[in-house]
Amino acid sequence: MGSNAKGRTVLEVGADGVALITIINPPVNSLSFDVLYGLKDSYEEAMRRDDVKAIVVTGAKGKFSGGFDISAFGGLQGGQKAEPKPGYISVEVITNAVEGARKPSVAAIDGLALGGGLEVAMACHARISTPTAQLGLPELQLGLIPGFGGTQRLPRLVGISKALEMMLTSKPIKGEEAHDLGLVEALVSPDELVSTSRRWALDILERRRPWVASLHKTDKLEPLGEAREILKFARAQVQKQAPNLKHPLVCIDVVEEGIASGGRAGLWKEAEEFQGLLRADTCKSLVHIFFAQRGTSKVPGITDRGLMPRRVTKVAVIGGGLMGSGITTALILSNYPVILKEVNEKFLQAGIGRVKANLQSRVKKGKMTPEKFEKTFALLKGALDYESFRDVDMVIEAVIEKVSLKQEIFADLEKYCPQHCILASNTSTIDLNLIGEKTKSHGRIIGAHFFSPAHIMPLLEIVRTNRTSPQVIVDLLEVGKKIKKTPVVVGNCTGFAVNRMFFPYTQAGLLLIERGADVYQIDRAITKFGMPMGPFRLADLVGFGVAIATGMQFIENFPERTYKSMLIPMMQDDGRAGETTKRGFYVYDDKRKAKPDPELKKYIEKSRSISGLSVDAKLAKLPEKDIVEMIFFPVVNEACRVYAEGIAVKAADLDIASVMGMGFPPYRGGIMFWADSVGSKYIYSRLEQWSNTYGEFFKPCAYLAERAAQGAPLSSPLKQSKSRL
Repeated sequence: MGSNAKGRTVLEVGADGVALITIINPPVNSLSFDVLYGLKDSYEEAMRRDDVKAIVVTGAKGKFSGGFDISAFGGLQGGQKAEPKPGYISVEVITNAVEGARKPSVAAIDGLALGGGLEVAMACHARISTPTAQLGLPELQLGLIPGFGGTQRLPRLVGISKALEMMLTSKPIKGEEAHDLGLVEALVSPDELVSTSRRWALDILERRRPWVASLHKTDKLEPLGEAREILKFARAQVQKQAPNLKHPLVCIDVVEEGIASGGRAGLWKEAEEFQGLLRADTCKSLVHIFFAQRGTSKVPGITDRGLMPRRVTKVAVIGGGLMGSGITTALILSNYPVILKEVNEKFLQAGIGRVKANLQSRVKKGKMTPEKFEKTFALLKGALDYESFRDVDMVIEAVIEKVSLKQEIFADLEKYCPQHCILASNTSTIDLNLIGEKTKSHGRIIGAHFFSPAHIMPLLEIVRTNRTSPQVIVDLLEVGKKIKKTPVVVGNCTGFAVNRMFFPYTQAGLLLIERGADVYQIDRAITKFGMPMGPFRLADLVGFGVAIATGMQFIENFPERTYKSMLIPMMQDDGRAGETTKRGFYVYDDKRKAKPDPELKKYIEKSRSISGLSVDAKLAKLPEKDIVEMIFFPVVNEACRVYAEGIAVKAADLDIASVMGMGFPPYRGGIMFWADSVGSKYIYSRLEQWSNTYGEFFKPCAYLAERAAQGAPLSSPLKQSKSRL
């Protein structure tokens, strides 16, 4: 998708009088401006030539087109790229040149027709597809709407409800479903695709098949009154599910314009709204996340050495608890044979049972067939000793966070596993050098930190020490890719990247409530900002035991900036440990639904008096904006330390870690990107002011102070890379 290699289209005319126009722009034939202008030129040539009767449009190497070239967005947003006038591509190229051609054209779709790719195909007079091709309009994932006529043609081809569902969810459909919906006229195998499409184009010419301009088709559109009801329902759904996002509502408005005033009017409204959305923060944030996610597997000094990943064919997991069973599930779902080891038969059966339940829930949701379930589950074997570890390529230890136990396990692994075997730990806070202290295998010890539930959460933190070999990192990056995780490589420190950045998240909340702020108002403000849950609901979910254990790690390692509160330990002593005991900051019913607990007040009052504090009238009446800043600026401050210490190589890696590890809203671009949209000067001045009033917890770090003084972005590259990696 690089913008330096020019894409193009090629026109070849066959003896049958059909011109085959092929889109060529590897790897996915994305539609750069070169390709789009090339398409227009090819069409004009086909119109001029007397030996051309009809046209077939296809993509090179079994892929129709993956859509508009996203790497061009940055240039358009910053105004560095000359772009055609609004509506030029949609009206002049797609509508006038392709759809309005006086010779019929057929789109021959294989592989994928996404975004602009599908929009080009919908402007052809018929579409022929392979059964497995993916067709969709995923533009809303990037904060945009389809910009080449998709908002107008898709409803006319599949009906309003299905078109809205496809656009609002960004989910593609397979060729088979597209055929059932009438989006494609016929399904054929890949080797017959072009020849069938050629015949079809000639059949249209000879009026044996219908010649349809999608933009003027109305048989699938409901009458206006009924259409408005469908759109009203869609708006209500969007406002409920994504209250902070404007672009889904814009998409619905543009669809409505076309239904009410006709396809041409709809095209002009689409073009105008697209321009506004392209320059909005949401689009900039989501495009940043798109590229940042693809960039996490590029690690300077590691992935640029030409090392090839070694084959990992068999994996062992130690510990069948919640994490171990989730990791095992993720591995067998991607066809890795796994040995799950436990200390006794009872624990082993419980662990295997958890894996089975994870798979069964997929069957129940229709994500897995019963046959696939049997095949996948058969990849799992249980063990009570290390005998079967003699031929494993990788071990992932997932036992409780106890240093002595982990040290003992790693010493055993060194005895039983082959020399090449990767020794990974799923620890979330313990220093890896400490874990491997009693071994001589430091080069192959690495952290593979999954997030709970491990078979669902998309992030994998790969933690390297200063002794981990580059080969082992490359191997684990490949395993991460195969099990469909987004890997982020980080350095070794307390809490690594995600847990360390977010340790102030709950602590800031505790500081506020001990000074008079309301627990439930804080959680409401944070969820309204876009987090899946506020700090207190999260503490309940994780459980107070875990909260206290990790809190102790931070008190030990960062004593000067850890906020010490007795509230959680006190509640735990009283039999409240969060969701599992049905009481924490909230009370829970049998369906795990959380309700505010009036009894919470007495615990807060008690911990307030232990801390020797009184209610601060200002904090008791905090506006939402201040709550968000007081909870998140300390997180930004810690993220700055993580970056400045070289724990993360790129600020964008911290953005991905915050979005995928903690659910930070992707439409805000991740923690560092969002901080830069707020501005380093402003964040520094607020933290400085609070640290004077409320103490060291808020004190801005040196890196943040330096960037603020220069008025520089927090995420700009570090001059001296004193990387801990």
